[in-house]
Amino acid sequence: MNTNSSGGQPSPTTAAQGGRRRLILPHPIAVLGREHPELERELLAQLGPDCVFMMGDNPLLPKMPDRPQLLDFFRLRFTEFTRNHLLQSARLALRSGCDEKIVLGCLLHDIANGALIRTDHGYWGAQLIEPYVSEEISWAVRNHQALRFFPDESVGYGYPEAYREYFGPEYVPSAYIRQAYDEARNHRWYMSARLITLNDAYAFDPDVAVDPEEFTDVIGRHFRQPAEGLGFDNSPVAHMWRTMIWPNNLL
Repeated sequence: MNTNSSGGQPSPTTAAQGGRRRLILPHPIAVLGREHPELERELLAQLGPDCVFMMGDNPLLPKMPDRPQLLDFFRLRFTEFTRNHLLQSARLALRSGCDEKIVLGCLLHDIANGALIRTDHGYWGAQLIEPYVSEEISWAVRNHQALRFFPDESVGYGYPEAYREYFGPEYVPSAYIRQAYDEARNHRWYMSARLITLNDAYAFDPDVAVDPEEFTDVIGRHFRQPAEGLGFDNSPVAHMWRTMIWPNNLL
């Protein structure tokens, strides 16, 4: 989504293909709470023989393979920031001697942030991967979200200083986050989620580049990639992967 020069209001993105302009209407959840014009009405008024809404491949995005696998999303759909963070986190876990399931959890923990949604990203991420990983890994990804806000000095994890800058020193996590933490703290897989937070906190070095291929074997052993490709296997979460393949579809 672009912004115009008069007030920073959201404006549609267009991409030309086959002689037609293709309009992108931002998803409502991305513009709620902001001052913005009635984009839907404005865009509808522009439609005609040479102007349609975006459906299918956006020519401004890299085309995904017909049967996309996990690393295809890393390369072709994740933001560079998220991709680098996940790869650094997984490498830290691997080099510190963590079990491969923890390494995979680190590789996947912020997967929802990459090209889908940030709010409650631990929950969204856990749903994305649930059909393809062990229950422990999806549980750890879900619960790392809450654990990040609560220190555990026994493993050297303190409250992230960055959060004081992001949210202010007075920020207090919501009640549901506190409840999730209390429940996770007494769970048999607590340490799996806690190790994700530990390898999460130090994986933001802009000067470190990690080759995704380093984790091909770990993925092969612990992530069940569907032969049809992620998004096309009729799993309960296939639609979420398709949303990342075609993020600009109107419907």
